[in-house]
Amino acid sequence: MDLHLADKTVIVTGAGSNIGRAIAIRFAEENANIVIAELDEQQGKKVAEIINGMGKGKAICVKTDVTDIDQVAAMVQQANDNFGKVDVLVNNVAGAGGGYDQLFMEEEVQKWRNLISITYFGVINCTRAVLDQMIEKKSGVIVNIGSDAGRMGEYKEAVYSGCKGAVIAFTKALARELGRYSIRLNVVCPGLTVPQNEEEVGDGSCWSGGMLQIFTPEAQQKAAKAYPLRKLGRADDIANSVVFVASDRAGHVTGQTLSVSGGYTMM
Repeated sequence: MDLHLADKTVIVTGAGSNIGRAIAIRFAEENANIVIAELDEQQGKKVAEIINGMGKGKAICVKTDVTDIDQVAAMVQQANDNFGKVDVLVNNVAGAGGGYDQLFMEEEVQKWRNLISITYFGVINCTRAVLDQMIEKKSGVIVNIGSDAGRMGEYKEAVYSGCKGAVIAFTKALARELGRYSIRLNVVCPGLTVPQNEEEVGDGSCWSGGMLQIFTPEAQQKAAKAYPLRKLGRADDIANSVVFVASDRAGHVTGQTLSVSGGYTMM
């Protein structure tokens, strides 16, 4: 199936690791040009090298702190300078969810602030930075990576759940505002998605610092029992859904929240 993504320009935030990495590579397989907006510049450049070695889409890495609106604006400008436009934005980067694994009353205030700044304001900053040009040309797609935690609330992830719930509501509200400009916005919610190896994880990822050692094969098998399909998702599962939702094949889909989580949430 031709998804009509060839020569489109796609910004993927946090594309150096795990889900974001898979999303960037999957778009490149459709001959799209990729802007990797990544705070971990070294890891982002590794992904750009992989894409540029594929002989399909082209990629650049732009070091970006999504909490800094000026850096975000500069990243979008580089996207325009290199590829002439921005067609798709994937707001993937987020603060660690399960990595905090603390009861609300035990969390430090600074952790709340960091999580909200990255996971919610990062989405707002990046969205605002691309909208002027999308409105002007009356086309564009934004896919926000949510979480089933934002749909149902998750134990020991109160602030993270709140942030992802905010992302879902923000997406729906803007889908109503921007539909008149043929701009579509949707949310894709992963379940637990464990990287397959350390090569898929940069130092800035929530999976760095020993998290992969915690999720041993035995621990993953135990976690999978909470999912109706009795398996955990892979980064490619999320990437395939994001690419489809961003494509013209989903051209009549907007304001929707899609869980790609093996049935963990059914809403």
